Amino acid sequence: MVWLEAEGVEQRSPGGILAELIADTGTLAVPGAHNALAGLLAKQAGFKALYVSGAALSASMGLPDLGVMTLEEVALFTRGIHRATGLPLVVDADTGYGEVLNVMRTVRELETAGAAAIQIEDQVLPKKCGHLNDKRLVPPSEMVARVAAAKRARTHALIVARTDAASQSLDEAIARCRLYREAGADVLFPEALTSEEEFRAVAAAVEGPLLANMTEFGRTPHFTLRQFQSFGYKLVIWPVSSLRVAARAVRDLYAELAREGSASGQLPRMLTRAELYDTIGYADYEELDGRIARSVLPEESKE
Repeated sequence: MVWLEAEGVEQRSPGGILAELIADTGTLAVPGAHNALAGLLAKQAGFKALYVSGAALSASMGLPDLGVMTLEEVALFTRGIHRATGLPLVVDADTGYGEVLNVMRTVRELETAGAAAIQIEDQVLPKKCGHLNDKRLVPPSEMVARVAAAKRARTHALIVARTDAASQSLDEAIARCRLYREAGADVLFPEALTSEEEFRAVAAAVEGPLLANMTEFGRTPHFTLRQFQSFGYKLVIWPVSSLRVAARAVRDLYAELAREGSASGQLPRMLTRAELYDTIGYADYEELDGRIARSVLPEESKE
């Protein structure tokens, strides 16, 4: 079945599906998908939910992760990934694109685009990657207002509250997580923790589902999904991994093409035409076109 067909499609909300996955799964693996094709490949591999990273989307547009993307651009990517995969998406909405009314609009727009969960953080614009230095945080009361506004606006999407306060102290990160939970956040995301001890300390001090970020080249050591489960975390994201691997492969392709005048040496690393068509459902669309879109001429009048 392709997304153009609605008959037989299960009418459950994305947020409801994600909530069930969190409740039913030990720890949910949520890889990042920087575009719809990446999302389809992740779905083929068996993943049940995807992460839409602001850092990955920004980089794919040739922009830094400084909150310079617009809500409309994030909604466009979200819509495409949701349409292609049908999987619940955890969508990174940075600081919510403004004050509380803007946060509410962000939630409504991203829900409409297909988001199952919307992540908002407690940085000041221009925000920075969570694993860089010199992050500036809003007062806790301001982030509490963002969370409360998001909760008021949502119809089904889970609200993920991220705190970057571990850059100040672990105690501050724990205190903020507790405040954001009281304000209505469904999932808490303590960013840039630096050790197993820190992950365990947050899990011991904060009730409810927690999200861990297993990004590469950052402050967090490499842990496996099973390790995060033992630490007490319900979701783990790999936000930029797909983009980094794809970008490295494309860079190698262009280097060989410039050097050799041919891409033939890259053939073993490419999806074949058949593999690509299978991933995007080419034959399914053709079959649907043949089944539905035949032209039927009206009978000629005999008068």
